[in-house]
Amino acid sequence: MRKFRTVSAFVLAGSLALLSGCSTQPKEAETKTTETKTEAEERTTEAKAGAETTTAETQQTSEEMTEAKEKEVLRIGASSTPHAEILEQIRDAMAKKGYELDIITFDDYILPNTALNDGEIDANYFQHEPYLLSFNESNDMDLVSAGAIHYEPFGIYGNDITDLADLEKGATIIIPADDSNETRALFLLAQEGLITLPEDASPAAGVTTLDIEEDNGYRITAVQADTVSAQLKNSDSGSIAVINGNYALAAGLKVADALAIEDASGSAALTYANIVAVRPEDKDSEKTKALIEALQTEDVKKYMEEAYSGAVLPVF
Repeated sequence: MRKFRTVSAFVLAGSLALLSGCSTQPKEAETKTTETKTEAEERTTEAKAGAETTTAETQQTSEEMTEAKEKEVLRIGASSTPHAEILEQIRDAMAKKGYELDIITFDDYILPNTALNDGEIDANYFQHEPYLLSFNESNDMDLVSAGAIHYEPFGIYGNDITDLADLEKGATIIIPADDSNETRALFLLAQEGLITLPEDASPAAGVTTLDIEEDNGYRITAVQADTVSAQLKNSDSGSIAVINGNYALAAGLKVADALAIEDASGSAALTYANIVAVRPEDKDSEKTKALIEALQTEDVKKYMEEAYSGAVLPVF
C-alpha cells in the first residue's frame, strides 16, 4: 500500500508539474500575441498617417497645377518706359484674378496697333486717344479705348540752351510728325509764344506745320516721334525739341530739365491721357475689365508718383 501511495504521489506530482507547464505556455503566447497585435496596430496607424500626408501633398500639388493651367494668358503690347514698367507692377494682381500677364515691348507707335488689330496681342498701352483715332482713320481700323490710365506732359528740351528766352532766330525746333502729337507739340510752342496758330485752331480739329501763321524765323522740323530725342542730341547747339513724355524718360530726360511743359490744368491732361486699347469685341470682356481694375489702383498711383517725379501723372 505504501508503494502504491508513493507511485500515486509521484504520478500526481508529475501530473501537477505537467499541468503547471501547460498553464505557463499559453500566458507567454498570449503576451507575445498582444505585443504583436500592438506593433501591427502602430504600423497600420503610421501607414495611414503617411498615406494621408501623401494624399494631401498630392492634392495640393494637383490643385497648384490646376490653378496654373487655369490661368489665362493676357498678352499686352507696351512702350518700354513707362508703360511696361507700370504693367510690371500689376503682375501679382492679375495672377490673383486668374490671368498671366505677358508684356511685349515695342519701340515705335505703329506695330503695337497693327499687332492688336491682327490678333497677335490682346491689348496695348502706349498711346492717347487722339492718336488712336487718327491711326484708325489712316489704317481702316476700329480699335477702341478701354480706359484712361495716365498723362505724360509734353516738354521742350534744349541742346546747350537753358532758357527759351535765349533761343536765337533761325534755331531748329524738332517736333514729332504724327498727326496728334504734331498738334500737341505745336500747341505747346504756341503756349510759350514761339509760334502763332490760327485763333480757331483746336486740338480736336488738329493742326500741322502748314497751319502756322507766324514761326518767328525758327526752323520747325517734324520727324518720327521715336527719333526726336536722338535728333536733338545730334542737332546744332542752341536747338530745341518737343518730346513725348515716354521718349523723354527713355532718353534719360527729366521733367525738371524741361524748358517748358504743357499746362497740366488745361485740357491736355484729359485729351492726351494714355489709354489701354483693345479690339471692339474685347472692350467689355472679363479680361479687359480685370486689366483696367488692376491698373486703376492706389498702389499703381503711388508707384507713378514716386517713380517718375511728375513725368507720369495718374488720371484715375
